[in-house]
Amino acid sequence: MDVVELSRLQFGLTAMYHFLFVPLTLGLSVLLAIMESIFVTTGRTVWRDMTKFWGTLFGINFAMGVATGITMEFQFGTNWAYYSHYVGDVFGAPLAIEGLMAFFLEATFVGLFFFGWERLSRVQHLGVTCMVALGSNLSALWILIANGWMQNPVGSAFNVETMRMEVTDFAAVLFNPVAQAKFVHTVSAGYVTGAMFVLSVSALYLLAGRHRGLAIRSMTVAASFGLAAALSVVVLGDESGYTADQNQRMKIAAIEAEWNTEPAPAAFTVFGLPDQNGHETRYPVRIPWLLGLIVTRSVGDKVAGINDLVAQNRTRVESGIIAYKSMLALRADRTNTEARTIFAAHVSDLGYALLLKRHTPDIVAATPAQIDAAAWDTVPAVAPLFWSFRIMVGLGVFFIVLFAAMFALASARRLERHRWLLRVCVASLPLPWIAAELGWYVAEGGRQPWTIDGVLPTFLSVSDIPASDVEISLIGFVVFYSALLIVELFLMVRTIRRGPDAPAPATTQAAAALRAAE
Repeated sequence: MDVVELSRLQFGLTAMYHFLFVPLTLGLSVLLAIMESIFVTTGRTVWRDMTKFWGTLFGINFAMGVATGITMEFQFGTNWAYYSHYVGDVFGAPLAIEGLMAFFLEATFVGLFFFGWERLSRVQHLGVTCMVALGSNLSALWILIANGWMQNPVGSAFNVETMRMEVTDFAAVLFNPVAQAKFVHTVSAGYVTGAMFVLSVSALYLLAGRHRGLAIRSMTVAASFGLAAALSVVVLGDESGYTADQNQRMKIAAIEAEWNTEPAPAAFTVFGLPDQNGHETRYPVRIPWLLGLIVTRSVGDKVAGINDLVAQNRTRVESGIIAYKSMLALRADRTNTEARTIFAAHVSDLGYALLLKRHTPDIVAATPAQIDAAAWDTVPAVAPLFWSFRIMVGLGVFFIVLFAAMFALASARRLERHRWLLRVCVASLPLPWIAAELGWYVAEGGRQPWTIDGVLPTFLSVSDIPASDVEISLIGFVVFYSALLIVELFLMVRTIRRGPDAPAPATTQAAAALRAAE
């Protein structure tokens, strides 16, 4: 593996590991606010005890999330130096704001949540809990604004004088439709994760005949909240697909393994065996019209196929060569007005010319075969995207059915009468994490071969360092993160086994998690 593959593997592993903690933090923070709101309005101490118990688990998870998130940001400087140089003016701003949100706003209120029970009034402490939930969501918002810009680089332009991307409209970056769609979709997935966690642990208590009061109340809250969140994930996921069709059509075509553009509205392939070498999908099982209705929200618009998109990208590579040639002329003579005019007309395709760097050191002299190879480089790995998306969607449907069933039982006060369903809840505990990780793979794998879609290829973004250095740090991360995972599971399992009757103080558990992370 070369330095590009190793750097991608390292960042992918650390990012996906970090995201084991993020969705649970998002979901539990809102559930804590709901439970404490009931305590404040009713005055029943059982709801306060529930908030403290689930808050202890939240604190352990939050500490691990902070510890694993820090290393990701350092990698931009160590493994992705050219990326940081090329787009740092744009990408750095939301990342810096997120740091302020996570380490100052969110962390401050998390501390008040644990230490303020005896020092704040009920309403004041509820306000703190709500700020914890708000801070968690705002932290996710800025990360997803940064990631959304990588998917749809609006509000920025390439400056030929500095050879970097620079912000031209920060409001456009902030209100990027891709970022907004990703935010609500990702946060809703986090809510599903938190709800499933509470549902599964509570079901475990009911099966063991322990902590019945906490379990039934927790399951009632989790079932209703989880049902609303699961429905939101489906609706907001549809919005993500619609926005992707506006600016990432190759991703949509790869996810659907649609090689050829079909008459509108396109059919949705439920099952098939994508063959990337043969440029076909074998044994397809399709639902007529469905893909066209989902992606274009019409019956008259086509969904472009991979082959047609490659042909379009071939034209963009050729246009990018013109931009690259005029850029060289401008670098030699900044007063060359003709070159500046030509560059302005073709600069939007400059990134496509950079794809040729993989095939030739002289972009201007690229051959037709090299241009064709660069155009085909814009096709991501189809089969993994195809199946990841369908497993994710299948799990989403399952969550809706399970939460709906538990909500109906909770409404009828029959949660304990169907023990087989309680066992299903316990077994379903890891499924939201699987769905979330698959969702991130679809989002990031579908963007390849770009780090910044249409602007900067991934293979040009890495640092100029030996592959052996990345191998050493990768091994270190695997060992370190494995140790953190063991600590996380030990603390979570010990807290769940103790239950709410005699839990260790929340601050002690959170402090233990932080010491382990250090």
